Amino acid sequence: MAELCRRSGVPVATIKFYIRLGLLPAGRLTSPTRASYDGAHEHRLRLIRALLDAGGLSLAAIGDVLRAVDDPDRPPADVLRTATDHLTPPRETAPGPELDEARAEVARLVRRLGWRADADGPAGEALAGVLVALRAAGHGDFAVLLDDYAAAAERVARAELGHLGRPAARAEQAERVVVGTVLGEAMFSALRGLAHADAWWCRLHPDSGARCTDADHTAAAAWRRRHGPP
Repeated sequence: MAELCRRSGVPVATIKFYIRLGLLPAGRLTSPTRASYDGAHEHRLRLIRALLDAGGLSLAAIGDVLRAVDDPDRPPADVLRTATDHLTPPRETAPGPELDEARAEVARLVRRLGWRADADGPAGEALAGVLVALRAAGHGDFAVLLDDYAAAAERVARAELGHLGRPAARAEQAERVVVGTVLGEAMFSALRGLAHADAWWCRLHPDSGARCTDADHTAAAAWRRRHGPP
């Protein structure tokens, strides 16, 4: 185990903890007090750390996802649903007419887009909770961007599945689905932050380059009227 610790950079105590949780298989016993660990153990450790540190999943969620990956009877589509469900955990939203209306709005969105998705599933329920929270905070008008968000989400989802659907053995494909879904979410969030910075620059400096659009010029003029030069 000390060698596995050295190769992976994960402390021995943490490795033992992962074994107790069932996230990492036990080593092959070579004596009553010693076990050997191979490259598969190191690979699994690195996967766990990626899902935990970069992906932001809890250890319980990682356990659910890895059980789906390791189950040969679970098709990749089922593994994808398991990973996605943990990226959109249910929010504590009080029942009431606000939540009912938000759920209906999500259902209408799914129908209008023609998506073959369950509006009542975890992702739809999470979206309804966000709509309720926006309105409770006095920013319900932000929901006007739903179609823009949906268009971006659809484009990303199709690109991801095009990459994740490459031919591979079942175990490799299942793991690829998990990594692409969980770390893809983190990657998209980071890219969104970079895109925000670029969009904000164009709003403040609309003449700074060809990437800035007519909308940036219009928004910059409105900003100057309200606040003066940036």
